[in-house]
Amino acid sequence: MGDLELKPLAGYTAFPGPLVTVIMDGMGIGPGDESDGVHMAYTPVLDALEIEPLFTRLKAHGTAVGMPSDADMGNSEVGHNALGAGRIFSQGAKLVSEAIESGKIFAGRAWDEVCRRTGQGATLHLIGMISDGNVHSHIDHLYALLERAAADGIQQLRVHGLLDGRDVGEKSALSYFEPLEKKLAELSTNGRDYRMASGGGRMVTTMDRYEADWTVVENGWKAHVLGEGRNFSSATEAIRTYYKEDPKLTDQYMPAFVIEHDGQPVGTIEDGDAVVFFNFRGDRAIEISRAFEEPEFKPFNRKRVPDVFYAGMMQYDGDAHIPQNYLVEPPAFDRTLGQYLCAQQVTSYAISETQKFGHVTYFWNGNNSGYIDEKLEKYVEIPSDKITFDLRPWMKAAEITDAVISAVKSGKYKFIRLNYANGDMVGHTGVVPSIRIAVETVDLCLGRLLNAVSAAKGVAMITADHGNADCMWTEKNGQRSPMVAHTKNPVPFIIKDYADTNRFALHLPDTPGLSNVAATICNLLGYEPPPDYDPSLIRLF
Repeated sequence: MGDLELKPLAGYTAFPGPLVTVIMDGMGIGPGDESDGVHMAYTPVLDALEIEPLFTRLKAHGTAVGMPSDADMGNSEVGHNALGAGRIFSQGAKLVSEAIESGKIFAGRAWDEVCRRTGQGATLHLIGMISDGNVHSHIDHLYALLERAAADGIQQLRVHGLLDGRDVGEKSALSYFEPLEKKLAELSTNGRDYRMASGGGRMVTTMDRYEADWTVVENGWKAHVLGEGRNFSSATEAIRTYYKEDPKLTDQYMPAFVIEHDGQPVGTIEDGDAVVFFNFRGDRAIEISRAFEEPEFKPFNRKRVPDVFYAGMMQYDGDAHIPQNYLVEPPAFDRTLGQYLCAQQVTSYAISETQKFGHVTYFWNGNNSGYIDEKLEKYVEIPSDKITFDLRPWMKAAEITDAVISAVKSGKYKFIRLNYANGDMVGHTGVVPSIRIAVETVDLCLGRLLNAVSAAKGVAMITADHGNADCMWTEKNGQRSPMVAHTKNPVPFIIKDYADTNRFALHLPDTPGLSNVAATICNLLGYEPPPDYDPSLIRLF
């Protein structure tokens, strides 16, 4: 076991059942008013847990999860990274900002190849989400790429912009696209030709994840690469037109569009071009990267596959090397909780539905795909529904619960972790009745699950990775606007001990956060945490 060996926790008595860790995705602790979907929902199970002695609040945003500042919201990726790594690492947005500030982003082989290709008359294509949500991308990073491209003599550049409406205001696209188009026009001097080429809403164009719906990526391929789609003279014209045609349409679901001039698309991707996908977060960047890089690609008919140099802002999957080329080195995670538990021969079980399956596996394990030790671990994915989640807010919580109850009863697994996606995925829709149903679904399923843990004489740990459902809308001048982004609210942390073989008490650091959970899991399983892990939230007495 070498340097992954953990010391036994003195005075600890083993308990018969499993430790079950429940991540209630997107269910933070809100203001407790009408805007708070968790508060407004009927949640008798959570209400009872909140008066447990082992209850506290954890910070799940900003510097507590490796983001640049406490002005930055958390997200599922960094939240699960922190939960599984036990320490705080500089994360995507911060890494990219630091690389831009230091110039390292432009000093590597990838940017050199971009400049070499475009120096031969080819076009640089920048694809990514246009917002300052700082969850998948940041518009400042795009502006830095534009400025450097101009400084390095790149003459022809096209931007393929994806609308957010999820990590920022649901109809805020014009506040980003208008200044962007103005910026591109300003840079189009001295022989430079910088323009928008295509776009579309993130939930229907390009940014699918976990292979939930490949048609989303196909929509992006058609618009970005082939120039196929509804034509407009500018991105702002497209956005205004779609708003006018459907006043209820929000940015994240806006259909794809193509910018044309004289009846021809202005930015198809051709042989010899360079393409940079400038999102930094991995989950919604992997599939489009595969479409550009895989020779034997089967999810959809690409029709035409240009010979391009493709690079991501970061490498989105280190194990699978997706993409092969990237501008910024990803965070280097080592000695994750999963590695330590496997080294101690602890059996484990991880489950969620498609939308969050990668979070309880890939992100929990430090951005590493696959099993750490397949003999000790079991990963289960429940396929998500291909429907907007406000229409089916219960999602797959019941199926997940059924599977976990079976795993608990089997006695095969000492450590079980699961993610209920409802609070986050339905929270992103901004539909108030659906959000309340989503939260109530999680509460109902949690009650069933706790009964099984109690019968097995196990221990349950309940927390969340960030907030979302805890703020359904904001109000200004008497007008309510749906709040579809993550919140910066704290998240609950609860331990319910049905085994009653040990006596634990809260022992909190000055600012308890998600990164303290891994050490706490070590204690609950009878081990001293690694010395460089952020401290446990409990002590044995």
